[in-house]
Amino acid sequence: MSLASIEKILGGKKNLDQKIKNRMDLVVISKNGVTKASLLKLADYLKLSVKEISKLLPVGERTIQRYDKGHSFKTTVSEHILQIAEVAARGEDVFGNRERFLKWVNFPCSALGNKIPLELLASRFGAEIVLDELGRIEHGIIP
Repeated sequence: MSLASIEKILGGKKNLDQKIKNRMDLVVISKNGVTKASLLKLADYLKLSVKEISKLLPVGERTIQRYDKGHSFKTTVSEHILQIAEVAARGEDVFGNRERFLKWVNFPCSALGNKIPLELLASRFGAEIVLDELGRIEHGIIP
C-alpha cells in the first residue's frame, strides 16, 4: 500500500492541503482535519452515498450534508476517514484493481465470520481486522 494511493483516493494535495510523503503526514492531516471534499472523494471511490459512508463514521449524515466542501472534520473523524482510505488503498494493491477490491469488500467473507468487510470499517478495530485479512490474502493465506 502506498501513501500516494491514499492521497489519490482522498483527492490529492488539492483536498488535503499537502502531499503525503510519510506516515507522519497522516498524523498532521488528522490533526488539521480531513475536509468534506476528501470524504466525498473517498465515498465516490467506494461507490457509497453520503448516507452509506456516514454509517462508517462517528458523524451523522445530516451533519456531513450541512458542511461545505472546505469544512475540516475533527481529529477523531479525520483519523477514521484516513484509516478507511488506507484500507481502500491496500485493498486495491492486494486485488490489483478497484473493481475486484470493491467486489470483495461488499460481500460476506468466511474468514471474517461471514461479515461484510465494508461494515467492519465502522470501527477502528474492525478496520484493523480487515487490513490483517488483506495481508493474509496478499501472502496467499486463504482459509
